[in-house]
Amino acid sequence: MNINPLIFRAYDIRGIAEVNEKNPVADLTPETVELIGLAAGTYLQRKYNTKNMVIGRDNRLHSELLQTAFIQGIRKTGIQVTNMGLATSPLLYFAVCHFGFESGVNITASHNPKEYNGIKIVRENGASVADQELQEILKLIQNQDFTLAAELTPLEEKNDIFEEYLKFTTQNTKLERPLKIVVDCGNGVAGMFAPKLLRAIGCDVTEIYCDLDGNFPNHEANPEEAHNMIDLGKKVLETKANLGIGFDGDGDRVGVVDENAQHYPAEYLIMLLARDFLKSHPGEKVIFDVKVSNNLINDITKNGGLAMMSKTGHSFIEEKIRHENASLAGENSGHIFFGKKHYNSYGYDDGMFAACKVLEVLSKTPLQFSEHFIDLPKLYSTPELKIPCPDERKFIVVKEITEFFQTKFPSITLDGIRVNFDETSWGAVRCSNTTPNLTMRFESASQEKLAEIQEIMFSELRKFPEVQLPSSIAH
Repeated sequence: MNINPLIFRAYDIRGIAEVNEKNPVADLTPETVELIGLAAGTYLQRKYNTKNMVIGRDNRLHSELLQTAFIQGIRKTGIQVTNMGLATSPLLYFAVCHFGFESGVNITASHNPKEYNGIKIVRENGASVADQELQEILKLIQNQDFTLAAELTPLEEKNDIFEEYLKFTTQNTKLERPLKIVVDCGNGVAGMFAPKLLRAIGCDVTEIYCDLDGNFPNHEANPEEAHNMIDLGKKVLETKANLGIGFDGDGDRVGVVDENAQHYPAEYLIMLLARDFLKSHPGEKVIFDVKVSNNLINDITKNGGLAMMSKTGHSFIEEKIRHENASLAGENSGHIFFGKKHYNSYGYDDGMFAACKVLEVLSKTPLQFSEHFIDLPKLYSTPELKIPCPDERKFIVVKEITEFFQTKFPSITLDGIRVNFDETSWGAVRCSNTTPNLTMRFESASQEKLAEIQEIMFSELRKFPEVQLPSSIAH
């Protein structure tokens, strides 16, 4: 059976699961997903001697069918399977770490549109199976090289994992004053868990779009995009809430709007958490991705922390937080990670836990969310721009753009390229690891300079006809 190799991405497997006019062929069918299960089980056994796995799923319309197929493939390899049913990805990671499973999988495409689905694989202690390891799994499929057991292993179910997670999180969160919040789960699987958790830590919670609906009828479950947070902002104003909180499709990312319905990039959440963290742990490392504002980098240093840049992506930041023995990390898309040393967490990203810790910090002063940032230098930045570019071409484009700009400006080439045009102005371009896009972001001290540096990078990208640049610059 042919399988699209491009769905084996940097830190998970992700592709089209629902055929439509735009996507006439599905990458992920029950047949292909069973093969992936066979290969994943084979790889985990041979590499790590894995004997058991816990498996969850999000609420996409095809997730239960694909989960069943994946479980069938895994069981054929002799690995013992526990089905935990509907789960956010962090809840799956928690199950692996807290209950001592040797591996875990969540069937999810996270924040991607409804026609996508995917497979996130972790091994013991929640460590991601990603990057070159996923390529090894692909090779097993291509070579039809599977380990097959004499008979199917039994299938078990475990239904108490969220109750343990609830206990764990409430024990590690303490609000100093009551807060009124609005929560928007975008009809994703977090709606099954987040409102109950936020009430359990002492919040007055108003819910919107928390009923599970795999059609995502109201907006994409992606709190990184401001247009997905408009209804949340309206409800915050209507209820006079302290904060609006949004989650993505599998609950590993969080976004906020403040008391005035203003949407914030996640770098502000990292900044708020870092300030509080560094008061009691000066000199500690705070890790962030290549797309964050200079304000975050400078604020970490100003508050006594060691600012450390990482490649964007769940598995890359997770690996760095473990390698550096750090306790706090995050990226601008809304993934925020907490380490065991100071947060008593397990080192993975968790949107719901992050929301609880942000609310804990907010409760320590009478200040509203926006008032924590009024002293920051004024910088103008774009949101993260997603520029369509075919998967088979995007890495070539970024390689050539990197080679061009690094000879002309001081640059960071950790992940694509971040070009420093002057002390306050920078632009970044990198390959999306989850979609056929380039991702870009720009920042400067003036609107005029912001427009200028965008045009400098766009003019070079226009040499590549496969890159679909916007008709105008972003503000």
